[in-house]
Amino acid sequence: MTGNLYGLPPSLLAAKDGNVVRLTLNRPDAANAVDGELHEALADVWTRIAADDDVRAVILTGAGRAFCAGGDATLLRDIREDPHIRRASLAEGARIVREMVAFPLPVIAAVNGAAIGLGCSLAVLCDIVLLSDRARLADPHVAVGVVAADGGAAVWPVLTSMVRAKEYLFTGDRIAPEEAVSLGLATRVVPADDLLATATALAQRLADLPRQALQDTKRAINMHLERAITGILEFGFAAESTSFTSPEHHEIMRDLFGESAG
Repeated sequence: MTGNLYGLPPSLLAAKDGNVVRLTLNRPDAANAVDGELHEALADVWTRIAADDDVRAVILTGAGRAFCAGGDATLLRDIREDPHIRRASLAEGARIVREMVAFPLPVIAAVNGAAIGLGCSLAVLCDIVLLSDRARLADPHVAVGVVAADGGAAVWPVLTSMVRAKEYLFTGDRIAPEEAVSLGLATRVVPADDLLATATALAQRLADLPRQALQDTKRAINMHLERAITGILEFGFAAESTSFTSPEHHEIMRDLFGESAG
């Protein structure tokens, strides 16, 4: 397996095994929480892979025990305190969603552990979502006083029912693997020790399918998502920007992180 490809930083590893690329969120000591560098890489990587004619499928996973714990405390503080960083980061967040929806190749999420906030959005924006039996999904944006714009509000109602999306986005409750499958947020549950092997075998199977038929089928299906996010994404990120400056959010962050919350 070759890596690190596509000019990515060490926090996002890209390794190629034949015609399959494995993308690994690589901040294991921070539960793969997304800092500014990783956030930018997640916005850029999809067009870079799509330009590689040798690639036929992608696996997205996390290093260590977590898939992705969401935004890290420093990035969240900077977004709160600096309007320039806030504007740039939220525009980048919208680009991550659009790039993943428009990405032509099949993407398999191998969710090896907790997928929280942005991590949950990254997982469910993939085409096939394999959950380790140790994984959990949650989108706690609202619970910390922030609008759930980076995938939750726009995408979840397409994947599951409106009322179930509301319940879990409003409460931020964690969703066990089997429940995530029953909700339509994941494809199936896989024993933790078998997760990467299962994802790799499935990715190779997809990579061996007729390319145009597979890609145009994905494109046709994702038109439903494209229609869903049009307008909703713009409103959601504008509202999220405002919510980062709200007294409620600042108070919750002070309670969680103390002085580091600003």
